[in-house]
This record gives sequence, structure tokens and C-alpha cells, in this order.
Amino acid sequence: TNIGTVHAERAGSQADIARGKSELVQALPADPEGTAILNIDDPWIVPMASQTQARVFFYGLDPKAELWADEIVSQGLKGIHFTLHYHGQTYSMQAPVIGRHSIHTVLRTVAASLVEGMQMPEIIHALQQASSQLRLVAVHTRQGALLLDDTYNASPESTLAALNLLNDLPGRKIAVLGGMYELGMYEKSGHEMIGIRAAEVADQLITFGEHARMISSSAIQAGLSSSAVSSFDQVDEVVDALQSTLKQGDVVLVKGSHGLRMDRIVQALEVEA
Repeated sequence: TNIGTVHAERAGSQADIARGKSELVQALPADPEGTAILNIDDPWIVPMASQTQARVFFYGLDPKAELWADEIVSQGLKGIHFTLHYHGQTYSMQAPVIGRHSIHTVLRTVAASLVEGMQMPEIIHALQQASSQLRLVAVHTRQGALLLDDTYNASPESTLAALNLLNDLPGRKIAVLGGMYELGMYEKSGHEMIGIRAAEVADQLITFGEHARMISSSAIQAGLSSSAVSSFDQVDEVVDALQSTLKQGDVVLVKGSHGLRMDRIVQALEVEA
């Protein structure tokens, strides 16, 4: 797992969240029965290695990990290509997951498979044959635009990752972003961070809901023209704004907390199957 800011409103700070998750690692049985599969790239996770009697299996992008990856290339909606390193061996791999941020999901899957006794060749084959089961779904609008439906939920970390994917794709980029709930002490800084990244990525920004106005303000302060930023509180307003501007070749990211029901925006715009 990773230690993000979502649920901070209930759990407290990231340190509090890390402390709670470390109890899972501490409860593992000793090696060889137990193995803690830990992300070496997360500074909140790394200290857990000294808090368990189980075997520790690190994965990540750091060469110090037992399993690590580099040369990660996003191929848009086709997936990612990367080089995998394990016990001195190197493997060139393709995975049907969307966005470079998905590499840690892939590495966790490979690590768990290795711990369960699978051999690398069969893991690679299974991974390359798998279909993507990510929550982000790509659909098309009636205007011929590509719509990235990532409306299941949102945190600062997952929204940054989605914006990075938007940045990787060709075409005019429109970000439709809703507020992020349960951030607690990170509410202001989390939304402002998203606004800064949106200003770097998006040609047009539409925000939805009261919380998301912090995103729009931050984006304008970061240099995105105020004429390229709109803020709405009703789904119909967002849909009308998009329908008046969308054209073939546009790429639209729709993302926000689950409670905002931003899937209604996607449903209003997508081509019916």
C-alpha cells in the first residue's frame, strides 16, 4: 500500500495513517510463513521493515529494491512499457495499465506472485495477457472527443496521476475536476497542489463544487488564463459548458470524489453503446 492523504479527516495526519497501517505489518508471522511486501519509494512505508519479524520484500523504482523497474514509457491507452529487474535478471515488459503511475500496481502484482512461488516467465505471460481492470475508463463523446472517466474517487495523489496521464495524451486537454473530501489538515494544500499541476497540463479547466474552487483559484495563480477556467455547482452547467466547446481530438479528464457523482457528467456526454 501507500500512505496518501485520503481519509486524513478521520485518521489524522499521514503519520497517524502510517502508524495504523504498520500494525498490519507487525502482525505478520515470522519468516518463512510471513512476508511483508513493501514499497521502497514511499518514505512512510520503508520504516515498517524494521517493525516486522516477517521476511521483507521491497519493490519500487529504487535499484536497492529486490524487484525494481526503470525505463517506464506511457503508451497512452495501450498501456505502459518498462524494464523489470529481479535478482540480477532484466526483463522487457508491456502491461495493459493506463499511465506511468500504474507501475507500482504492476510491481505489487509481480512481487506477490513471486512470493507465492510463481516463476517470472509465467508472471510476465499472465500480465501481458491480462485486461486492464483499472477504475479509469476511456469512452468517446458524440463530438468525437476522448473522455477519461476517473470518477470513482479522488485524492491529491490519484488526481496528480490522472493529470499526468492527461499530459501524456495528444490533443487539446480539458480537465474537469471536482473537490476531494476527507483530506482533513491537507484540504487546502491538497487542492492547491492540484491547481498548480492543472495549470501546467490543461488547456482548459472546469471545476465542480465548492471545494474545487480552491483548484481553480490555484490554477489561475499558477499562470492558467482566467478565460480558460470555469467553476460550476450543477452537473447540467458542466455538461452544457463541455458540449459547447468539445470537438474531435479533444481529451477530457473527469475526476472528483465519489460523493459528487461526477459519473453523471460522463453519462450525459458519452456515446451510447
